[in-house]
Amino acid sequence: MPALDPFTVFALALVAALWLALAIDRWLGEPPAALHPVVWMGRYLDWMGSRLAPRAADAKPRDLPGFAMGALSWCVGAMAAFAVASAVQSLAMQWLPVWGMAVVLGLAFKPLFAWRMLRDEVLAVETALDESLEAGRARLARLVSRDVSVLSEREVRESAIESLAENLNDSLVAPVFWFVLFGLPGAALYRFANTADAMWGYRGERGGRDWTWFGKWAARADDVLSWLPARLTVLLLALAAGRWPRGVAREARRTPSPNSGWPMGAMALLLGVRLAKPGVYALNGEGRAATSADTARTAQLGERAAWGLAVIASLAMLSPLLARWA
Repeated sequence: MPALDPFTVFALALVAALWLALAIDRWLGEPPAALHPVVWMGRYLDWMGSRLAPRAADAKPRDLPGFAMGALSWCVGAMAAFAVASAVQSLAMQWLPVWGMAVVLGLAFKPLFAWRMLRDEVLAVETALDESLEAGRARLARLVSRDVSVLSEREVRESAIESLAENLNDSLVAPVFWFVLFGLPGAALYRFANTADAMWGYRGERGGRDWTWFGKWAARADDVLSWLPARLTVLLLALAAGRWPRGVAREARRTPSPNSGWPMGAMALLLGVRLAKPGVYALNGEGRAATSADTARTAQLGERAAWGLAVIASLAMLSPLLARWA
């Protein structure tokens, strides 16, 4: 067996870090807000947006200075996230043995994805619906930005299922994808981009500010970084279900987003249910109404997809090493 070179040591540490991060997520969940890097990213984005995004009353149909300011603010935050993650990774590689490197990278990577919290929140919507429609709406409001006050029980359930499918990509598959390609800095950059899109990537007014131009860069950056992972999420869901969701490309095109329609359309087809956002889209429009069993099935498919992702990611990171040893 060849001696372990630095590249091999790093690959082994990344694989171990991935599984450690998944174990922490499963058993411990999210770190406290004071220690959470995504919370820090959100504070930066909120601080910049609340000062630089134009007030709704001052919105312009074409605002190139606002676009430039939003792009510059995004780049500053993205570079900071990338630089901090690069420093952590470099110091761990330089000063720690492989097991220490794995521990540090695993602990640092965990806050950059959130599968257990997503699954638990979606299942909590179903539990709240058993109590009352109002309780279900209130619980759903923790997951989505849309107005939930007029949603029916069916629409609340559909929204919860959609949220799990869409955020399976945003909160798990995409961070792991960029972790595999570029290590901790890649995951940190993606997490910043996705958080910026969630906070700035709106058309029109929100919170008294107009985000159409100021948030355009953030929205497009997230679209680019999520493009491949969103389609990989479809493959993972298909593997989890044991069949391909035929017609998923057609369903994905029904949504305004170039990415979110792929996992949502796949979930709708695999469950055989209709998923819709009133006035915006309807996926698998001929499908039946979702039931509480479909919410549980959604969480089950997501869980299988998560573990499938971990296996595929590990093999991808180890593939150069396995090829050398073959």
